Amino acid sequence: MPTDGPFDRSAEGKAARAKPPVLVVLHQERSSPGRIGQLLVEKGYGLDIRRPVLGDKLPKTLAGHSGAVVFGGPMSANDPDDFVKAEINWLDVPLKEKRPFLGVCLGAQMLVRHLGGKVQSNADGSTEIGWYPLRATEKGRRLMHWPKMVYHFHREGFDLPRGAELLAEGDTYRNQAFRYNDHAWALQFHAELTRAMMHRWVVHGEQRFILPNAQQGREHLEGRMLFDAPLKAWLNEFLDIVFEGKPARTAPAEQAAFSA
Repeated sequence: MPTDGPFDRSAEGKAARAKPPVLVVLHQERSSPGRIGQLLVEKGYGLDIRRPVLGDKLPKTLAGHSGAVVFGGPMSANDPDDFVKAEINWLDVPLKEKRPFLGVCLGAQMLVRHLGGKVQSNADGSTEIGWYPLRATEKGRRLMHWPKMVYHFHREGFDLPRGAELLAEGDTYRNQAFRYNDHAWALQFHAELTRAMMHRWVVHGEQRFILPNAQQGREHLEGRMLFDAPLKAWLNEFLDIVFEGKPARTAPAEQAAFSA
């Protein structure tokens, strides 16, 4: 995943930060929590941003945090770097303390590795770089309404860990979202991209558009105009479920179908 630029904290000072901050783990100097960070700030959370790849330490407990989000990056969860291994091992903290945890792309794959699952590419080298269909599983549909198209920038997928509930699946890489023990969540796709971030990814990631199944830059930008609004609405509701335990606002027709 390419560099995604600095996070604009201008809204952070306006938030009533009565809630403990959310720990945000990023993997490049100019990486940003993007829309996830913006929405968390709007919901009243501060952001404790740390970059272990640059030497930042991760806390030994999340007692002073509302939860944690580990974002993506250009590295692999299979890489031998010390910081990668340390982050994977550190996931024992939110899991044992039962604190809200969200892993996005690389963060999701790190959670899979921690839980004993495999992270690997498809045998044909196919990628998901661009917009691709998403299908909620029955458990996913009972949780909330999901977007039909989501944005990707990866060339590895992951196994579903033992004990995890698959919430959404795709065509090229089946496992797209799961929940583990009610408080740990993983997303293979990217709902956090702002418009500026997507433009940077398209520019800096252009060399990857020749990979199998990757879409061209214009398709990334055209897809945003078509699919971003429902993705943003979904993310806002999803973060309430993850960090505040709020039930989803399921459409009346869906509620009737689920209760039948």
